Formats: sequence, C-alpha cells, structure tokens
Amino acid sequence: MKIALPSNGNMVDGHFGHCECFTVFTLDDQKNIVSRENVQPPAGCGCKSNIVGTLANMGVKVMLAGNMGAGAVNVLNSHGIEVVRGCSGDVKKVVEDWLKGSLNDSGSSCAAHDGCGEHNH
Repeated sequence: MKIALPSNGNMVDGHFGHCECFTVFTLDDQKNIVSRENVQPPAGCGCKSNIVGTLANMGVKVMLAGNMGAGAVNVLNSHGIEVVRGCSGDVKKVVEDWLKGSLNDSGSSCAAHDGCGEHNH
C-alpha cells in the first residue's frame, strides 16, 4: 500500500494544489514503512494537472493532506484514493498517526474555493 502527502520539506503542506512535492510512503503487509520517495508535481493547480492519475498509477490509496477544495477531493476519490484532511506536521509522524488510527478526516474543504481556482492564504 502507498500513502501520499503534499509536502514542503518534511512537513505536510497545507495547500494540496501548490505543494513543493508529494512524499509517497510504501508500506508492507504488516503496515511497516519500507520506502519513501518524493514525486514532483507538474506546474499549476494539483487537481487540474495529471498528478492524481500519476499517484493512482503508482498505487497510492490514501492522501493525508492539510486542506483542499471539494473538487480535488472528488478527483482523488474518483481515482480510488481515500482523502484524510486536517493533517499537519512531520510527514512520517502523520503516517504513523494514521497507521495507529488516530487521524480522522476533518471534513472541511478549503473555504476559499470549491474547486481548483487560484487563491491565496
């Protein structure tokens, strides 16, 4: 199983659509982290690019993110990727917390837009 997080350095990036990269963790059958890689997104808004298809083709099943618009959530879900919003902090710790079952989707979409329009925080 693979888990992706929008990231900036080792921290979860609060904005899915404009993150520096996606950190992808690969887990074994016992849910141990066996590898970590960074995937560079194309320029532009995340859900309007091909990044979701790329991540899905890599085998990503879960996206642990800060905030994102409903449009991005729908695109990820349509590719078979579960979304957990409201994540923050060190990417490895966030994955470990998710594995322990201590993370739940915040259920809140980015308030500035409902789709993939440009906006500033």
